[in-house]
Amino acid sequence: MNNVVLIGRLARDPELRFTASGKAVTTFSVAVNRPFSKNKEADFFNIVVWGKSAEHCANYLSKGRLAGIQGRLQSRSYETQSGEKRYVTEVVADQVEFLEWGNREGQSSNKSNDNFGSMDIDLNDFEAIDEDEDIPF
Repeated sequence: MNNVVLIGRLARDPELRFTASGKAVTTFSVAVNRPFSKNKEADFFNIVVWGKSAEHCANYLSKGRLAGIQGRLQSRSYETQSGEKRYVTEVVADQVEFLEWGNREGQSSNKSNDNFGSMDIDLNDFEAIDEDEDIPF
């Protein structure tokens, strides 16, 4: 089993690129605070996001934003132009949750949580469940 779940702040702005076949890939790093650390230490993890999620991350995340990442660890190696072999371990994200909202310049949205962020919900569309009826599952 290879599963990673992280919540942290972006340590740098996301970088969006496209492969030769046109697939979007975004990379960024996340700082995750160490629990019970008296010196407020953090660990930094490199994140890779593919596809439409990569474009969303590049458009809506920025340095300092809080994000939740679920994915898997991946190790790879490559050779530099000088012939030196490098090893990289990164988190390949399957899901990225934006835990803070606002525009890319870092200004928070003024919307209240009463409307669940940016969703407009009319509470009159909901109806109460009659407790006497059987639940269908």
